[in-house]
Amino acid sequence: MFDRIVICGVGLIGGSFALALKSAGLVKTVVGIGRRRETLEEAQRLGILDEIATDWSVALKGADLLLLAMPVGQMDTVMAAAAPYLEPQTLVTDAGSTKSDVFEAVYNHLGNSLANVVPAHPIAGAEKSGPAAASASLYQDKRVVLTPLPENDPTSIDRVRAAWAACGAVMSQMSPQDHDRVFAAVSHLPHLLAFGLVHEIQARGNAEQLFGFAASGFRDFTRIAGSHPEMWRDICVANRHALMAELDAYLTELAYLRALLMQGDGKALESLFAEASAARNAWAETYLK
Repeated sequence: MFDRIVICGVGLIGGSFALALKSAGLVKTVVGIGRRRETLEEAQRLGILDEIATDWSVALKGADLLLLAMPVGQMDTVMAAAAPYLEPQTLVTDAGSTKSDVFEAVYNHLGNSLANVVPAHPIAGAEKSGPAAASASLYQDKRVVLTPLPENDPTSIDRVRAAWAACGAVMSQMSPQDHDRVFAAVSHLPHLLAFGLVHEIQARGNAEQLFGFAASGFRDFTRIAGSHPEMWRDICVANRHALMAELDAYLTELAYLRALLMQGDGKALESLFAEASAARNAWAETYLK
């Protein structure tokens, strides 16, 4: 049970965390803090927040848990602002899609609270954002990856794990370096490609015609290009080294596909498509149940 939790960034991720804990009966008071007053007021109208705070000294007074759910590009600034007001009992976790940069910000600003800071990443995003997109069921049966600090108190890890699990999440754990390499391949690269494809098509002189004939294949491939631009800007920049390595590997694959097309090698194309289809279907049968 948490008497008071504070959420910085009350959109899809932060709002859903609050609603899930409220639904589970595990929090008495949810306090919101953030850049935009109108967003906080909307979250309060929707029943996500019980209180709105305008400064950290008020927000963190008596807080049991702080969730940092804003774009990762703001982590350094927000941690620096919150650090002087963290109380000894306050747990800190985050929802950032990159972890090496979050670790750097933690060590830069939260050195007095390292026992209680347990970074995390909920794998439960959507292309919609803002408080209105929040749902108490967002994390149900979705993965949340913990990337604990060496200095963490085991009890703090357990309590943060329990909080996410109470939201319905399936818990995993890995190092920040492994995390960033894995998600560069299976999350950050797909988003980069989807944004790039839509951007390239909308810049063409016949873009209206192309969009007019685009159907389910285009819809499914580009769905994630409707995601929050600021959030994905920050993710791509923060994880750019791992992401560039994945992009280079994909460019090599594209060059191979181009060569097969140039040669008209239907047999090789079909073989490649068959391998990819089998791998994709096996993944869906195992992980999308």
